[in-house]
Amino acid sequence: MTRLSVEMLAADAPEPITSAGHAQLGIAVLVGIAVIVLLITKFKLHAFLSLTLGTLVLGAVAGAPLDKAILSFTTGLGTTVAGVGVLIALGAILGKMLADSGGADQIVDTILAKAGGRSMPWAMVLIASVIGLPLFFEVGVVLLIPVVLMVAKRGNYSLMRIGIPALAGLSVMHGLVPPHPGPLVAIDAVQANLGVTLALGVLVAVPTVIVAGPLFSKVAARWVDVPAPDRMIPQRPSEELEKRPAFGPTLATILLPVVLMLSKALVDIVIDDPENSVQRVFDVVGSPLIALLAAVLVGIFTLLRPAGFGKDRLTPLVERGLAPIAGILLIVGAGGGFKQTLIDSGVGQMVLDISKDWSIPALLLAWLIAVAIRLATGSATVATVSAAGLVAPLAADMSTAHTALLVLAIGAGSLFFSHVNDAGFWLVKEYFGLSVGQTVKTWSIMETIISVVAGGLVLLLSLVL
Repeated sequence: MTRLSVEMLAADAPEPITSAGHAQLGIAVLVGIAVIVLLITKFKLHAFLSLTLGTLVLGAVAGAPLDKAILSFTTGLGTTVAGVGVLIALGAILGKMLADSGGADQIVDTILAKAGGRSMPWAMVLIASVIGLPLFFEVGVVLLIPVVLMVAKRGNYSLMRIGIPALAGLSVMHGLVPPHPGPLVAIDAVQANLGVTLALGVLVAVPTVIVAGPLFSKVAARWVDVPAPDRMIPQRPSEELEKRPAFGPTLATILLPVVLMLSKALVDIVIDDPENSVQRVFDVVGSPLIALLAAVLVGIFTLLRPAGFGKDRLTPLVERGLAPIAGILLIVGAGGGFKQTLIDSGVGQMVLDISKDWSIPALLLAWLIAVAIRLATGSATVATVSAAGLVAPLAADMSTAHTALLVLAIGAGSLFFSHVNDAGFWLVKEYFGLSVGQTVKTWSIMETIISVVAGGLVLLLSLVL
């Protein structure tokens, strides 16, 4: 973004909407979040509407003029969607191409053909982690559940021994690794470096997924020993296709945006000269927009063409890929509006002052706030966008690495103990044929392990970096 455009944005940004004291601001935050939680959980109102109404209540209790509160909300909404909306859309298109072409099934079948016996849980976590890079969590679950159930049934494995590693791989990618919506929103809110966040996210994700996946699955299989339910084995997407893309090109397409973004981060560290022509090239090709757009364009030739998809099928596929993300975009945008209202009302500065008074490490505070909102709302995305808005001012004096770790601390906290107010809880329960108690002992505990292990690793890294 040019200096001129930054100055124009700064000129258009709303002025602070209130100078209320800490006590009033604290009450405003609690009331605003309480309204959001109540509307989502009690009245089952969509998170977009709940965030919008909660933001207006926050502004009113903080003593802000209504017109300025509305301006803060709309400014934050527009800025957030402008920053991450296109990336979420491109990610959705790539995920749809991967699913409909049979590329996801090709990766699954190739890895499973090489695995067997004790290595099967490790194969499942590898599959889920790779598939989970470009896919939203719910899409990944729907894709992988047939595989989990078939492998468990045909190989006579415990359902939890196979299912938990798959769920752990998907969940860790969803919470910690861009270009998923949660990490992208947090990166945008705290102005973190995407490449550094991606690199550190992968570094944290690997040990986290090992502990919460293959290792915990041994314990979960002893706690809950259930067979794979026959009635829940749906048809796989590629069963109706005559051919599907090869393993190598499919894997290369999935990893292309990750490689490009990591390459940019590496070049920035090694060269560190904005005027250097090599760095300028990588700044372009490694930007999230170009990296994801390149993967989508490459996918036309590596995924769709080999599967026999003609030009006439491309537009309908893109439309089907974009349709499900409308709700996600609105939630993310409203979360950005909520964040901006928090900042403009002075709540961000209040959190900054409190963190100094209480001597709580910023990363731990971010994790705790995300945990509280996750437990209350059940939504990892709402927890991420709300927590990012509250702790954004803490990033002002942080180094590049610590700002990235702040994003990961928020992401880790947003995954804590999924329970009955989370749609993912019921998705897992129904697909695996579990009772509520069994789902808590497996899925909910797994999510908590991910959150605690990832949060702990983030704190350890903060001592080293």
